[in-house]
Amino acid sequence: MTAAPAPPVPARPVREPLWRHVIGEVLRRERLAQERTLKDVADDARISMPYLSELERGRKEASSEVLAAAARALGLGLADLLALAQAELIRRTEARTVRIRSGFGLSPAPADLGRGRATASADDAAEAVLRSVSEVRPRNQSLGSATRAATPRGTMCLAA
Repeated sequence: MTAAPAPPVPARPVREPLWRHVIGEVLRRERLAQERTLKDVADDARISMPYLSELERGRKEASSEVLAAAARALGLGLADLLALAQAELIRRTEARTVRIRSGFGLSPAPADLGRGRATASADDAAEAVLRSVSEVRPRNQSLGSATRAATPRGTMCLAA
């Protein structure tokens, strides 16, 4: 008598990155790029140092007011912080999608079918976001050193 084949093991679901983790990593990366301490940034943002630490580690969900204050303390606008987080989220999501498709043999995404070449990857999209943010500042400079300047229509934009 032969043993019945084992049932297929379902693939472990891949978890989406949490927004608080992505935002925290961006805050920490910007702070470290500026060679600033947690205390310095927390004082400038008028939030407690332990709370900023928890934000950077993705342990706390921050309100939009707290995110704006932390961004300002780093010399960023809230839109800049969110654009950097978006680029990171796109990069992570694309990396996860590629691993799933290659690791589990899934078929290409519907948008990729019938084309001679795959659609622009999320890495390209993330690079475009970062390019648009970095075009307003000199290379090798953190976004934190950018300043605000008024445009002719009275809107705000980053200027180096």
